[in-house]
Amino acid sequence: MDSKKTSSAIHLQRVVLYFFKFKKNRYWAFKQMRLAQAPLSSKEGLPFFKLLGCGSGNGFSLWPDFGTYALLTVWDDSDSLNAFENNPSVLGNYLDKSSSCRRFEMHPVAGHGSWGGVEPFQYKEPMEGEYSWAVITRASIKRTKLAEFWLKVPGVSKRVKGFPGAEFSVGIGELPLVEQATFSLWRDLNQMKAFAYGDRNHSEVVKLTRVKKWYSEELFVRFQILKSEQL
Repeated sequence: MDSKKTSSAIHLQRVVLYFFKFKKNRYWAFKQMRLAQAPLSSKEGLPFFKLLGCGSGNGFSLWPDFGTYALLTVWDDSDSLNAFENNPSVLGNYLDKSSSCRRFEMHPVAGHGSWGGVEPFQYKEPMEGEYSWAVITRASIKRTKLAEFWLKVPGVSKRVKGFPGAEFSVGIGELPLVEQATFSLWRDLNQMKAFAYGDRNHSEVVKLTRVKKWYSEELFVRFQILKSEQL
C-alpha cells in the first residue's frame, strides 16, 4: 500500500517531488511502479508517497512517457528525509539507473481534497520572500465519465505551455486514463493565478467538473518551491 496514516509529527512535514528521466533502463523503471512500493512503505517517517508515471503532454495526457517517472514523498521531519536521501537503497537505485533527476522541495500553502482517501499535506502560511510556485491538480475520474472528460481536458492542459510565467508542466498519474494529475511550475504567484482565473478555457473546464461531476475524488494544492535542483 503506497500511503500510510499521517503522523502526529505533522508540523515538521517535508514534501519532496522527484522526476527521473531514463534513456536506458526503462523496463526497470516501469517495474518499480510495483516493486518500489514495499521498500518505501517500510521507510520510517514517510506517512505518504506516490510512485507516478508521466504523460507525454503538458498536463493530463492519454499517452504515457515511458522514459519519465515521478516520486512524491511527504516526510514527518527533516531527519527522516535526510536518512532517505543519504541511504543508497531506493533513491540511490533510481539515481544510478536514471539519466537525470530533478528534485523539488515544496512548502504546501493551500489546497483542498484528498488522495486515496488521505489528506496528505499540512498547509502553512506562505514563506516571506520571492519563490517560484507549483500546483498539483489531481483527480480520480469516474469510469462512466471517461470519454466526456478526455474530450474536454487535454486541450486545456496544452494551454499551460507558453502561458506567461509557466516554466514546466507535466502529467503524472498512478493509473492511465483514470487516476490523473498535473504538476505545473510557475515563476510567481500572480502569473499562476492569471492562468487559473484568467484563462477562459481553463475556467470553463473547472466549472464543467462541478456540473458534470466527472470526479469521484480530487485534490488541488498550491506550493511554494523552497528548492529546485538537478541531482
